[in-house]
Amino acid sequence: MTAISLPFVLVLALLSSCIELEISAPSFPDIMNQLQVSETMVGLTITYNLVGIFIASLIYGPVSEYYGRRRIMLIGNAILAIGAMGCVLTPSIEWLLVSRFIQGFGAATSAVIVSVIISDVYTTDRAAKLYGVMNAVFTIFMALAPVLGGFINASIGWRGNYGIVAVLCAISWLVLFFFLPETRPINEKIAKEELEGGDSEKPTNKRSPSRGTGLSKVIRDYKRLLTSFLFMSTATVPSLLYGCYMTFVAIAPFIYMKAFNFAIMTYTIHQGIILSSFAIMSQFSGKITEWLGVRKTISMSLGLYGFGATLMLFPNTAYILTFAMTLLSTSAAFLYPIVFARSIEVFPDIKGTASSAIMSLRYLLCSGITGMGSYLYDGKPIMLGIVVFCVTIVIITLTVNIQKRLGDVDEISHSPAT
Repeated sequence: MTAISLPFVLVLALLSSCIELEISAPSFPDIMNQLQVSETMVGLTITYNLVGIFIASLIYGPVSEYYGRRRIMLIGNAILAIGAMGCVLTPSIEWLLVSRFIQGFGAATSAVIVSVIISDVYTTDRAAKLYGVMNAVFTIFMALAPVLGGFINASIGWRGNYGIVAVLCAISWLVLFFFLPETRPINEKIAKEELEGGDSEKPTNKRSPSRGTGLSKVIRDYKRLLTSFLFMSTATVPSLLYGCYMTFVAIAPFIYMKAFNFAIMTYTIHQGIILSSFAIMSQFSGKITEWLGVRKTISMSLGLYGFGATLMLFPNTAYILTFAMTLLSTSAAFLYPIVFARSIEVFPDIKGTASSAIMSLRYLLCSGITGMGSYLYDGKPIMLGIVVFCVTIVIITLTVNIQKRLGDVDEISHSPAT
C-alpha cells in the first residue's frame, strides 16, 4: 500500500455506502408523485435497504474469516453497484424496493468489513481515534449528500441521484481492486509485517488452520456473542443511536417540505446542519475524550442526548426540530466511537463474526425503528419525537448499566468477555 493510504481506501469504500441513503431523501416527494404511491411506501425504500444490510451483515463477517477481507469487499461492492443501477432503471415502486434491498445487501460489505480491517491493523485506542476521524470525513459527505441530491433532483430528476451512486460504486470498486491489501492476520508475525509494511511485499491469503471453517463453529461464535452482556450492550447502543438518525432521514423530507412547507433546498440546508454537527464533533471527539476521560465524556453525551430527545417532543417549528437533532448528533459523535471501538474488541479472536453481529443487529434495529416511524407518521412531527424519545430511554438505560457492570469504563477493552 504505497500509492494510496489504507484509510483513504476505506473512506472511499464507505462513501458510496453511506451517501446512498441521504442523497435520495430530497427526491422522496417526487418519487411518490411519479410512481403514484403513498408516503409510507416511499419510506419503505429506507426500510428495505436496511433489511438488506441486516441479512448480509450476518454473512460477510464469518465468510471474511475464511476467504479474507479483500475478496469479500470486492464481491459486496459489486453487488452494491448492481443495486444502484437497478434503482436508476426502476419502472415501479416494487422494482425500486427490490433494488434498494440489493443495494443494502451490497452496502453491508463496507459497513461490516471496514471496521474489521481497522481492528486488524490498529490498536483499540488508535482505532477509536480513527473511527472518530473517519466518521467526521464521511459524515461531511453525508451532510453534502442531501444538498447534492436536491440539485440533482431539480436538474435531472430523482433517478440521477441513484445514477451518481452507481458511478461512485464503480470508482470505489476499481480503487479496492488495485489498492486494498489482505489485512486478516494469519499469525502475529505475519500480521505485524502487514501492518508495518515489513519484508512481506504481498500479504498472504492463506487461511489460518486454527480458525476452523464449519457451520458449527460459526454457530458457536454467534452463541458466544449473543450470550455476552458486554458485547450485546456495547453493540446495541451505537445501533440505537444510528436508528434514531435513520428514522429522522426517512421522515424528515415529509416533515420539512409538507408539514413546514419548506422548499427542497431549504430542507437540505437543515439536513446539512444536522450532519455537519456530527462531522465537526467527530473530528474532536478523540481529544475531548482524552481531556475529560471516558466516564465523564459518556455522562456528558447522555445528558445532551436526553435533552435533545426531550426537545423532540415539542417540534413546534422546524428550527426547534433542527436544533434538537443537532444536539442528538453532537452527543452521538462523542458516545458512538467510545462504545463501538470496544464492542469489536470484546472477542478479539472472532472480529469478523463480531463485526457481522454488530452490523446485523444495527440494521435489524434500524429497519424496525424506521419502519415503525414511517408507519406511525401521520403528518405530525411529534410522532417522530415520540419514537426518538422512547429509543433514547433504552440508550441511556443500557449505557448506565454498562458503566455499572464494568466499574471503570476505561477498562472495557481489557475486561473479560462475559
